Amino acid sequence: MSAIFKEAKFDQPDYFEFTKENLVKAKKLMEQYPEGKQQAAVMPLLHLAQEQHHNWLPRAAMFYIADMLEMPPIKVFEVAHFYTMYNKQPVGRNLVQVCRTTPCWLRGADALSEVCRNKLGIDMGETTIDGAFTLIEVECLGACVNAPVVQINNDYYEDLSPDDISDILDELAQGDEPRAGSYQARQCSAPVGHAHKGAPAARAPSKRVQKKPALENAKLDFGDESGKDDKKSVRNTKKTRAKK
Repeated sequence: MSAIFKEAKFDQPDYFEFTKENLVKAKKLMEQYPEGKQQAAVMPLLHLAQEQHHNWLPRAAMFYIADMLEMPPIKVFEVAHFYTMYNKQPVGRNLVQVCRTTPCWLRGADALSEVCRNKLGIDMGETTIDGAFTLIEVECLGACVNAPVVQINNDYYEDLSPDDISDILDELAQGDEPRAGSYQARQCSAPVGHAHKGAPAARAPSKRVQKKPALENAKLDFGDESGKDDKKSVRNTKKTRAKK
């Protein structure tokens, strides 16, 4: 069990094996490593097992992979319990992961967490009674330029406002697939409002009052005038040296 989940009672399955399709994938993963080094495939095999088993990793799967890789089970357990991306207990159909690291925190992650708590009726590390949502806070998701960020299952939702995450949760609850990516139509780290061609349009403002992030109003000027003073300074320095 990971510390990011609250302790809960659940049954461990007695048996696990890969489906025929996943067994083929597992063998191909093992073939990517030199002869005698197949144990290096332990992490992708654990991910494959978790993917097959409703997004969580039972002990039976760890024993199964240890046997497949001919390695002591404790070694597999060590890997699975070191990385928080392996879920050691059942999670909801939608695993909502709110990034809480500094860039996201500065850009309003706390407000996103509060919306999720109130809307889902659960606290961090808990799962809704219907099994639809599990809510957790995680460390850096690696998309700091588009903070604040929330990962839901395998998709990233970026540049979010409280209204955005509220609408996303509504869509998921209805069985829809919300659009992933930036909700400010940004391309990578481009300034807000500098959308690239083909980018999805930013979401229409909600009727609710929406507080804009402080940095959204920052004016960035990358025009030709920005370096003139520096160029003049360099020329004057060269003239002074020439006279000497």
